[in-house]
Amino acid sequence: MRVIQFREALREAMSEEMRRDPRVFLMGEEVAEYNGAYKVSQGMLDEFGPERVIDTPISELGFAGLGVGAAMNGLRPIIEFMTFNFSLVAIDQVINSAAKMYSMSGGQYNVPIVFRGPTGNAGQLAAQHSQNFENWYANCPGLKVVVPSTPYDAKGLLKTAIRDDDPVIFMESELMYSDKGEVPEEEYLIPIGVADIKRPGNDVTIVSFGKIIKVALAAAQELEKEGISAEVIDLRSVRPIDYAAVVESVKKTNRLVIVEEAWPLASISSEITYHIQKHAFDYLDAPVHRITSADAPLPYAPTLIQAILPNVERTVKAVKAVMYRD
Repeated sequence: MRVIQFREALREAMSEEMRRDPRVFLMGEEVAEYNGAYKVSQGMLDEFGPERVIDTPISELGFAGLGVGAAMNGLRPIIEFMTFNFSLVAIDQVINSAAKMYSMSGGQYNVPIVFRGPTGNAGQLAAQHSQNFENWYANCPGLKVVVPSTPYDAKGLLKTAIRDDDPVIFMESELMYSDKGEVPEEEYLIPIGVADIKRPGNDVTIVSFGKIIKVALAAAQELEKEGISAEVIDLRSVRPIDYAAVVESVKKTNRLVIVEEAWPLASISSEITYHIQKHAFDYLDAPVHRITSADAPLPYAPTLIQAILPNVERTVKAVKAVMYRD
């Protein structure tokens, strides 16, 4: 199977859907003439023209609102935020318009729109450009929230998101755009809300999503050296969450560690912990442990960044804690 970059997988997904459906278009800052801030949309202007690959002013609230209106009138926009940190400027349109319109209109208006772009830290970008909003958007009824971790998942999930009749938040990572992985040439779709077991195991379940899956998998490799078999589950979407996949894994391993990049309060890991203690409490041999970022804005200094973010060492320590009840 061919190997392509994460950004290429996203580009293929958008281009294939735009060829398939003339109602699909891409809009955002630098997506056209500059070929995308991260070169995700490279070459798309040449193929589809300026009516379907549209450069916008630096006005997230404005072009998010245009996208919502277009979706209500039968089009299927892809709105790219240069970073989801900038989506805060547009959050009124995302939350109060896109997410609520179907309910408020009594089912008269669907809003088939995808808001996509990078989330989380991307190195030394400091506090205002390094935040995680997966749990924020997942808190809002009416939205679906997708956070892929591989090129294969990114393409299949983005194609599904574009075809969805509801608004989808599609979150990537600047640190993953150059990642390479196997992606079939033939068309495929991945359903939203179905987790993936990235590594089978028997002793402990590690749950994560997005780029932090790399931390979970690296920790599992380290644990294997000590005879601990870790099952790594990639949620792939955090609204809806595939609770059943996590419950079934915990019933097998009897231990759970959750790793995510967001701040600890009201995190996805908090939600999963609650669900597991309610639906799989009798199977747990140890309390659930979670690894999140420290409860502080991300600093600029690289040494402090490493201290704040989830890492392999902290994950291994958490697994040993649930294994040996330290």
